[in-house]
Amino acid sequence: MPKPDPYQALVKTECACLCNRTDSELLHGRFPGMEEKFPFALGHESVGTVVEIGTKVRNFAVGDRAVGGLSFDLQMEGVDSGWGGFGEYTLANDHGAMKTDGVANEANGWVEVYEIQTKVDADIPPEEAVLLCTWREVLGAFRDFHLQPGDDVLIYGAGPVGLSFVKLGRLFGLGWIGIVDRHADKRARALSFGADAAFMPDSVQPPGKLDAVIDAVGHPDILQQGLPLLRRGGSHCIYGVLTHPVLHIDKSKGDFNFNVLVHQWPTRRYEKESQPQLCQWIRQGSLTSKDFITHRFPLARIHEAFDEVARRGVIKALIEYP
Repeated sequence: MPKPDPYQALVKTECACLCNRTDSELLHGRFPGMEEKFPFALGHESVGTVVEIGTKVRNFAVGDRAVGGLSFDLQMEGVDSGWGGFGEYTLANDHGAMKTDGVANEANGWVEVYEIQTKVDADIPPEEAVLLCTWREVLGAFRDFHLQPGDDVLIYGAGPVGLSFVKLGRLFGLGWIGIVDRHADKRARALSFGADAAFMPDSVQPPGKLDAVIDAVGHPDILQQGLPLLRRGGSHCIYGVLTHPVLHIDKSKGDFNFNVLVHQWPTRRYEKESQPQLCQWIRQGSLTSKDFITHRFPLARIHEAFDEVARRGVIKALIEYP
């Protein structure tokens, strides 16, 4: 059990979700900068209840529900942190109090992820709150990509992120929404979420030129496929982490004017500011984790969750805590 410092709240984890891509890359030693840091503690999508607060905490109280608890310092010799959110206990940092006190800087141990460790209203159940970790990032990215209601978009990849773009895009008021994925079950799920059309990668036929193409995979070839589909001034939006160090742009494939927007890391302010709207959609019943959680595992069987993710049968796997 970690010990909170003056600006931290100790959080008892209620449930967590696997991040299919990042947690798997960490597990297999392929995440940049973490390739040789075994052993480390995984997890960055979790929600829990505050059981203790530090002396300078002002934005959390005992009994509050907190999303995004992490453990950067495992306080154990020989164990590094892969964010540590799967721990039975984690720490949520009071970014607001640190900012007010003028100590929200690296010299005082502040990390930018502290900004999205937030309280969640008590009427948002934990299984909904834990999906905020994904939904906030995606809805925040709408602002980075300058998406507007009525925009026509095509999304490559129907994993958790691509499906979130479909679901949230429909709630946000996008116009025509298409999805590209080679798996029939994921295409079907995207259609049930409100996509207007679903395509195999080799048979993409949007109804006209698009305002945006969103790459939720992170493969450079998608840029070459997406550019011819954009209207003049349209945007190719890269959300997925790029798997190649060089991004080649063949400008002859695009119109005279186009944008390439790369978003491989969340803009934390946008992510945080998206939470109230998401909670409102949850309250209205128009957004629910039941559409995304396809598998459940007790914490003791988390290895089975990773096996299922590797078989590509998982949208979101919920990890349940005793």
